[in-house]
Amino acid sequence: MIWNEPNNKSHWDLELDPDWTAFAAMATSAGQAIHAENPELVRVLGGISPIDRGFIANLAGKGVLDHLDAVAVHGFPLDWNHWMIDEWPAKLDEIRAVTSMPIWVSEVGVSTFGAEEVQEWGLRRTAELLIGRAPRIHWYSLYDLPAAWPATTRHREAEGSSYYRHFHMGLLREDGAPKPAARLFADYAPALGICQWFHFEDHRLDDAVRKLTEYGVKHLRTGLSWADSFRPGARAWFDRQMAALGPFDVTLTFCFTPEHRGLLPHHTSPPRVPEEFADFCAEMVRRYAPRSGGASPLRLDLPARPETDGRPSL
Repeated sequence: MIWNEPNNKSHWDLELDPDWTAFAAMATSAGQAIHAENPELVRVLGGISPIDRGFIANLAGKGVLDHLDAVAVHGFPLDWNHWMIDEWPAKLDEIRAVTSMPIWVSEVGVSTFGAEEVQEWGLRRTAELLIGRAPRIHWYSLYDLPAAWPATTRHREAEGSSYYRHFHMGLLREDGAPKPAARLFADYAPALGICQWFHFEDHRLDDAVRKLTEYGVKHLRTGLSWADSFRPGARAWFDRQMAALGPFDVTLTFCFTPEHRGLLPHHTSPPRVPEEFADFCAEMVRRYAPRSGGASPLRLDLPARPETDGRPSL
């Protein structure tokens, strides 16, 4: 998956790139680089939030979709979006009106910010509305975000309650204790997958693998950060993370600009040289998802998926 919520100002600097020309150049070069390394991989446009068919049409006009195999959307109608949960089928239809590509739901979830029962009901209703309507659905997320960690947004606490909802999206509390919705999740797996971001050297990794297996999860979405790739020990951490996630069909998201490689020193900034992001994507494909006949240093096995002709995804 190329980037995350590229039409959201918390993940892409729209002041620097108001018509997404820079993003289009970056995503195109990344799509080409991934395909050159492994043409069997499904290349997915980073899930959009808000769901905006104009954004998809814009990228199609710029030729970006010619180098991708699927598009993705994110939706949180009970927390952040200005539409109702029952509108999910209509939201997918809005995107189908501007592209014939498969549409994945790469993040959907409900926080327990107000009440845990809301998440329980929201999980049931989301499953009813989306299973069978999208080839990939990833529930966000397995864990609550630890209170001591920042959420990845532009303005943080200035966003008020919208910011604090980020910390209550998990099926499990920060200490790993299950919420009421957790006991229901196995009823919908593996049709529902999980999106769980792992921070650099995340202490939750091994426990997450156990819990995901226990809940019957087959499809996992996570990420490898271009920005993190410049940290000391980054490759060792990436290797550990990807080896631990070997049992799952992983949708791997590449995103976040290193401060010293952006037009501005921020993870949302367009890179000064779009091809440098493509180089990072190509390196990660060579390392973790080489083409058939190539040997991964970790001997990772990415299982086949019938809905994408057996191709693993990035």
